[in-house]
Amino acid sequence: MIESLGVRFLLTGSSARKLRRGGVNLLGGRARSRFLHPLTFNELGDEFDLLRALNSGLLPSIYFSDDPEDDLRAYAGDYLKEEVAAEGLTRNVPAFSRFLQVAASCNGQLINYSKISNDAQVARSTVQEYFGILRDTLIGYDLPCWKGSVKRKPLSTAKFYFFDPGVVRFLQNRSPVREGSPEFGDAFETYLFHELRSWSDYRRAAPLTYWRSKSGYEVDFILDDRIAIEAKATQTASARHLKGLKALREDSTFQRYILVCHEQRRREVDGLTIMPWREFIEALWGGAIDVG
Repeated sequence: MIESLGVRFLLTGSSARKLRRGGVNLLGGRARSRFLHPLTFNELGDEFDLLRALNSGLLPSIYFSDDPEDDLRAYAGDYLKEEVAAEGLTRNVPAFSRFLQVAASCNGQLINYSKISNDAQVARSTVQEYFGILRDTLIGYDLPCWKGSVKRKPLSTAKFYFFDPGVVRFLQNRSPVREGSPEFGDAFETYLFHELRSWSDYRRAAPLTYWRSKSGYEVDFILDDRIAIEAKATQTASARHLKGLKALREDSTFQRYILVCHEQRRREVDGLTIMPWREFIEALWGGAIDVG
């Protein structure tokens, strides 16, 4: 029908697991894949509120809900488990439920299958299978390690991020985060990952990675192998917040090195850019962050 009648089909769904694992021929290159993420800063415009995004998340029905906490409970507490069970991806729903909570507590960290296995009380092979379920149902994404470093040997282990800051906060069983709290920084990093991942999928499919040396230096995000981005929830950036960017700059020549934080004004420090988070996100979606 595609070839003889010129018919176009739009196939939507939250899991491509059965297609991929069933060895289906995906139309011999005639099909294009697109990912639809929760709401972004660019889509919400004046209706965007950072604390609301960190606590309620950016799923449309929950972000605009009059009782987002109850809706998160219904979604993260019931729907995710029921969806996985309905897909026949696991028969042991209680074990998967324990795994979800443990995996959420490791959000934004290096994946340690053995530790998660111990904490969730399930076999290591089962943990690996469960992470595969999260990837296939688009509940979470791997963030690969950038391996272009020469002077400082990089790690090869990926990080794992859940797709929505509100969902992961609920799965972590945390109270609403407040600005200045220890949880605020982790939630802010997850939110920035969401914006960068969405931008990458919607605009140019630019690769998104992170960098960490074996000596412990780290930069949260590398965009398109050109821009190093560190996320900090601080209102006053200091030299210690720039250590990772400076270490990476010694080893690689990127287009830009940016610290995204909560300072009020943009400034330059020794060739590094300290940028207010809102200005950075606006520049990203507005095309002012050059990655080409």
